[in-house]
Amino acid sequence: MKYYNSIVDTIGNTPLVKLNKVTKGIRGTVLAKVEYFNPGNSVKDRIAVSMIEDAEQRGILKPGGTIIEGTSGNTGMGLALAAIGKGYKCIFTMADKQSKEKMDILRAVGAEVIVCPTNVAPDDPRSYYSVAKRLNQEIPNSLYPNQYDNLANTQAHYVGTGPEIWRDTDGRITHFAASVGTGGTISGTSRFLKEQNPQLFTLGLDTYGSVFKKYKETGVFDTGEIYPYLTEGIGEDILPQNVDFDVIDQFIKVTDKDAAIMARRLSREEGLFVGWSCGTAVHGALEWAREHLTDDDVLVILLPDHGTRYLAKIYNDTWMNDHGFLENRQFKTARDIITSKNGAGVLTTLGRDVTVSQAIQVLNRQGISQIPVTDAEGHIVGSLTDSTILNRLIDDPAVKDKAVSEVMDKPFKFVGLDNTVDVLSSLIDRENKALLVRDETQQVHIITQADLLAAMTN
Repeated sequence: MKYYNSIVDTIGNTPLVKLNKVTKGIRGTVLAKVEYFNPGNSVKDRIAVSMIEDAEQRGILKPGGTIIEGTSGNTGMGLALAAIGKGYKCIFTMADKQSKEKMDILRAVGAEVIVCPTNVAPDDPRSYYSVAKRLNQEIPNSLYPNQYDNLANTQAHYVGTGPEIWRDTDGRITHFAASVGTGGTISGTSRFLKEQNPQLFTLGLDTYGSVFKKYKETGVFDTGEIYPYLTEGIGEDILPQNVDFDVIDQFIKVTDKDAAIMARRLSREEGLFVGWSCGTAVHGALEWAREHLTDDDVLVILLPDHGTRYLAKIYNDTWMNDHGFLENRQFKTARDIITSKNGAGVLTTLGRDVTVSQAIQVLNRQGISQIPVTDAEGHIVGSLTDSTILNRLIDDPAVKDKAVSEVMDKPFKFVGLDNTVDVLSSLIDRENKALLVRDETQQVHIITQADLLAAMTN
C-alpha cells in the first residue's frame, strides 16, 4: 500500500507546467512552478513545517502550545495544517485588506482570526505585526514564528523548492522569477540554484507601494515609496531578514490591475486557477522576458497560491469593474495602437555617435519630437527629445557639435502589447516622454503622447 502518515507529508514536489498561450512571442521555454498542489494550496505550506520543526528542535514550542502569526492567509493555512497534526492551537492576525475567503478558510481549520487595520505603520500597536507580537508575550507556551525574520523560512526553500526545480529542469534552468513578500521563497530557492549555476538570473517581482525595488537599486529605504496597494501577500513596508538582496538580480514592479488581469488570463488561457500575486509574477516576468530571453533559455516562474482565495475579488466581475480592472472596459491597448498605424514605417533611431545638429535634422525631416538612441549593435541605450536639445542649446550653443551620447536621456520604457491606455498614460511623464513595445515578430514600435490621445478620442 502507498499512503502518507499525515497531510503534512504531501507537501512539496509540486509540478512544473509549461506556459503556452500567455507567452506568445516570447523566446525560450517558460515554466510555472505550481505551488497550489501543496495541501494548503500555497507555497507557504513549506515554511510552516520548517518554522514549527525548528522551534520544536530549539525547545521554544512545547506540546499543547499556541502558534501566533501575522499572515496574509497562506502562511496561516500551512501553520494550521501542521498544527492539527501536532496538536497545537493557532491564532492569526490579518490585515483587513485580505480576502474574506482567506479568513473563512483559516477559521474552517480551527484557527482564531483577528483582523487588524491595513493603513497603519508596522510599529503601530494596531498593526497585525504588533498585535501578533503582543499576544505572543501575553500567552504562555506560545510561538510567534515571524515568517518575515525567521530564517527557517528561507531554509525551507533552500532544501526543498530549489532542489526540486533543479531536478525537474535537469539543471537547464537559466532564469528564476518569483514575487517577493517575506523573501524566503525567492531567497532560499535562488541561493540553491545559484550555487549550482552562478550565471543563473533571478528576477524579483514587486508591487507599487512596496519598498523592495528602490532599496535594491539604491540601498535607500524610502518611506515615500510606501502607500496602500491591493495585491495580497507580496510587497512590504519593512525589510524582512529573509530578503537576501544579494541573490536577487533585479526587481520589477507590477500594478494591481496588471496582476489581476494576468491571473484571470492564466485561469482562462492556461487552465491554471491561481491567486493574485501569481498574476504579478507572470506579468512582470513575461514583460522582462520579451526583451531578454533567448531560444535556449529556461525561465521558471513560481506561482504561490490558488484562485479560491480571491473569488470575491479578482474573479468577481463586479469587484473588477468597480476598481476599473475589468479587461473589457473600453480601454484600447498598446497592440491596438500599433495596429492602427498599419505598420507605417520602421522605427526611426539615432546612433549614439551622431552629432546633436545631425539629430535635429532627423527630427525635423521625420516630423517627430522624440527618438530612441542605439549603440553600434543596435541596442537601445538612450533617448533624445526636442525639449532636451532645446534646453541644452540654450545653456550651451556648442552642444550642437557634441555626440548625442553626451546629451541623451535614459531609454524609453518598454511595455507589453496588452497594457491598456490608462496604464500606458500613467507611465509617460516628464522623464519618460514615450514608450516602446515589441510585437510578436520582435519589431520595436514607439508610442507617443499623441498616439495615446488619438487612441482615447477615436
